[in-house]
Parts: sequence; C-alpha cells; structure tokens
Amino acid sequence: MKVMIVVTHLLGTGHLARALTIGRAFAEAGDQVSVVSGGGAVSHFDTTGVNLHQLPSVQSNGTDFTTLLCKDGTQAGPAYLQKRQDRLTELLADIAPDVLITELFPFGRRILKEEFTTLLQAARAMSPRPLVLSSIRDILAPPSKPSKAAYADEMVTNFYDGVLVHSDADVVPLDLSWPVSTALAPFLHYTGFVAPAPPDETPAMRRGIVVSAGGGTVGDKVFETAINAADLAPDMPWLLLVSGEDSRRIALNAKAPSHVRIEAPRPDFRALLEKAAASVSMCGYNTALDVLQTGVPAVLVPFDDGGEVEQGLRAAALSTQNGIAILRQDALSGTSLVDAIADVQAANKRPPRIAGMDGAARTVEIVRDLHRRSLQ
Repeated sequence: MKVMIVVTHLLGTGHLARALTIGRAFAEAGDQVSVVSGGGAVSHFDTTGVNLHQLPSVQSNGTDFTTLLCKDGTQAGPAYLQKRQDRLTELLADIAPDVLITELFPFGRRILKEEFTTLLQAARAMSPRPLVLSSIRDILAPPSKPSKAAYADEMVTNFYDGVLVHSDADVVPLDLSWPVSTALAPFLHYTGFVAPAPPDETPAMRRGIVVSAGGGTVGDKVFETAINAADLAPDMPWLLLVSGEDSRRIALNAKAPSHVRIEAPRPDFRALLEKAAASVSMCGYNTALDVLQTGVPAVLVPFDDGGEVEQGLRAAALSTQNGIAILRQDALSGTSLVDAIADVQAANKRPPRIAGMDGAARTVEIVRDLHRRSLQ
C-alpha cells in the first residue's frame, strides 16, 4: 500500500516519534510510506524507510494551543497557514495514498481544523478514495466542554473509516480520558502500545541517573531540581538530556557540579535507560513506554503546566507497578527527588514489559485488514 501519515507536534516531539515508529513498521512490511510533518524538524529521529515531508512548521506558544507560532517566534498568519494547507493538498495529490492517517485530529489539533478538513475533503473527492483513519495515543486531553467531543464524533462519522487507539484496552482504555459515545465506539481499533523493538537484555549492573523531559522546551524545573539533587548525591553520576537551543544547556551546565553531564537528547535514549540506576522524567507516551520496556526504576514528574492532565493520568496508571513513583512538580526539591530515587531503587525489581508493546506491527495488520475490506 501507499500510506500517508500527517502529524503536527506543537510542544513536545512525541507525536512525531510515534508517527515515525508506525511509518517504519509499514515500510518494514513492504509498504510505501510518507510522513508529513507540520511541527519543527527533529534531526535525531530515525526515518529509515520513510519519506519525510516537512510543511512550513508551527509550534504552540507554550501551553497556549490557541496561538500558532512560526519557527522564529512570530505568530503564524493566514498567508503562512494557507501555504501549509496548499502544500498538504499538493502532497495528497502527488502521493495518491491508499491509506491516509491523521495523527491526533479530530480529537486534538482543532487549531488546525481548517487545514485538516480541507485535506479530508480532498481525500473524499479522490477516485479511488483512500482509507481514512485517525491515530491517537492512549490518553487524550479530556474535552473541556461537550461540544469538543461532539465535534470529534461528527468528523469521525463524516470522514473516517476507523480510529487507531495506540493502547491496550485492558490497561488504559480510551474512556479513561475521553467520552466514548455510542457513535464513536464502533470506529475504535486498539493496537496495543506503539514502541520500538524491545531493547537488549538489561545489564546486571546499573549505574547513574538519567534525567529527561522529552523533546520540547519544557522541564526547566525538573533539570534545576536534578542539579540540586546531584549536590546531595555526589557519588552518583547524573546525565541530563536537555532539548532546545545550546544556550539552554550552557546555562544549566554553569550551575552543575562536575559529576553532572548535560547533553542534547540522544537516539540511544533507551539504551541509556537500560544501564541507568534510575530515570527521572516527565510522563509522555514514548518515555513511559521506554520506562516500561527497560524496567528501569523511575520517578515520574507529570507535566501539568497550563492545567494539562494527560501525563498525570498516565503516571497514575503506571505508578501501581514496582519501582515507579510520582513526584508532582509542586513538590519538587533536591531532597524530595533524592528520596524518591532511593524509594524506587529499593522497591522490588520490575521486569521489562514485553506484552502489548507491538502496537506498530499490529497497526499494520489492522490497517491492511481494513483496507482489504474497503476494496470488497
């Protein structure tokens, strides 16, 4: 098949990471895959087998998702957004996909609804019409008012053939965060969690603390607190993986003791977790799966700026397992972080999770089956 995945990440980079993981799975199965990204470029992501197309990028104004900014920080105006929309419909015509997948929309990215609606209308007018699917993570930002859920139901009913839910219904059902109506329920297809291939066997000796906050520019409080905690734990090496501009890392490095290394995010992040004595991180979808697959003792600091609840819900679901603890941002201090790390290290060991992590391969199977049925 020819598969086109459309994704725009606005704050972190998890949406693009998941889209690329799914794209690589289609490519490995022999399909032609195009991922169209509308967020900022991420140089260290693996694009093996995937044709990556970059739209004029946008980002959110922090946690204000009602304002879109260009790369230079200026507000994205109508002409700029029209340029994105035109390029997107051009790509649809050029690729002529058998399958079109929109990541998150219509359950999110409503700020881009004109762009997505134009894409969906163009896809519906094609002959043959592509199979159209939405791709969503385990936990969504709950709708702040009923009209948002009603809008998603209406869009799914009018334009979509299915919704791929990248979760295990027995672990994190969609209705934990989103009202699943009788209209929406028949469209849902649970794929399992979308994660890269399982890492190698965990080494017997773990050493060092790995601190991360995803691929966006959030997490300053986590990194500042980690530096304070490192002062209280001088015998343990610390590695802080800090995204964003070099100036951000330089400023943190000026405050850090000698046993703290500060680097940009690395493609071998999961290998680092395999060898770490503990992980300190936020609780985005991809990081949560890395924690589960490596079995690393983990302190989760859910991102809750601007009233965000997604990561808090996910962290609560994971914290029932051995060696995983939640430390809220408002409770962060050097002492509380050191204590939390000690607690997860002292807990009973948690084996790396294998079951239910083949969501990318299952996605390929589900989509191929849906496509085959659409041709009958």
